Amino acid sequence: MAEGDLLMLHGRYSGRDRGLPNWIVVDMVRMEAGVLAEHWDVIQDEATREQSKSGNPMFGKTFPT
Repeated sequence: MAEGDLLMLHGRYSGRDRGLPNWIVVDMVRMEAGVLAEHWDVIQDEATREQSKSGNPMFGKTFPT
């Protein structure tokens, strides 16, 4: 998602094949004159079906297997 000089990226980083949790990540950046001026991020372990309070996955339409 982008608006003006702000950009937000939302993604899943998979660690399950290495015995690590999946992470849900949001990176937010502010550009100034075509150059990265600021960066913020949020990283959270992905909730499993059993941990999900809403019953919905955190990313996409299905829970990871």
